[in-house]
Amino acid sequence: MPAKPRGRRAFGVLLTAVFFTATVGAAELREATVKAFDAYVAAAEARSAAPFLWLDSRPAAERQRLLGDLRNGELVIERLRARPGGRDADVPDGMIHHWIGTVFIPKATAATAVRLLQDYDRHAAIYAPTVARSRLLSHSASRAPLSGMPGDEFDFSLRFVMTKVITVVVDGEHHARFVWLGPGRARSWIRSTRLAEVSGAGTSAEREEPVGKGSGYLWRLNSYWRFEERDGGVYLECESISLTRDIPFGLGWAVGPFVTSLPRESLEFTLQTTRKKLMIGG
Repeated sequence: MPAKPRGRRAFGVLLTAVFFTATVGAAELREATVKAFDAYVAAAEARSAAPFLWLDSRPAAERQRLLGDLRNGELVIERLRARPGGRDADVPDGMIHHWIGTVFIPKATAATAVRLLQDYDRHAAIYAPTVARSRLLSHSASRAPLSGMPGDEFDFSLRFVMTKVITVVVDGEHHARFVWLGPGRARSWIRSTRLAEVSGAGTSAEREEPVGKGSGYLWRLNSYWRFEERDGGVYLECESISLTRDIPFGLGWAVGPFVTSLPRESLEFTLQTTRKKLMIGG
């Protein structure tokens, strides 16, 4: 069959986007969905802290292979599953996406990596185009409740831009806690405190949807970072747990790319971009 003219293909993509928006419609975050997510996060956070890096929990042969991949500049990423109460999570009207990724940056330090992650006023420049706006709202020094080790608390805002056929924009506020566990070793907990979808972004009609309403492509986002210096560089590990709408029956072709592939792709982009910035000195 002859190839379709470029104009017809472009019209087809536009028509798909319009049909996508009209067909999928709005989603609403329910209390039961939030409760299920909170239970899942509690189960995930309750896992043993030893070993420090997920990488070191792998069987010996697998661990050596993964270490070789990381030292060759590759990204290691894996899907995880927590089991609240020893059972698979049941999330009414929602989906939980749980991924962990690791990169290795030779000659870098944990301190430089932590400083890059904490530079919230520059995140829009560092992580463009996924982050379109960023702003530090507050910063204070703190200490870890149990160990008494020094740390920092941050509140910041980000505008996420997610594109798969159509573009979804989400404004969010987040809280981060960083703690040093010893020389060359740190970790952080970053949790969304408010996420709202933006319609008409960048136009005179721009407005925020009520929290918990809209397309439902990002309702919650938690990130857990671990930083460890060794082997002549620093290992960065990021564990991401996010909550989205579920996939309406028969609409996997339309909704699937957002709710299934974007969480992994976002984590990959964040880790690869962080590695690249640290390789060139931030």
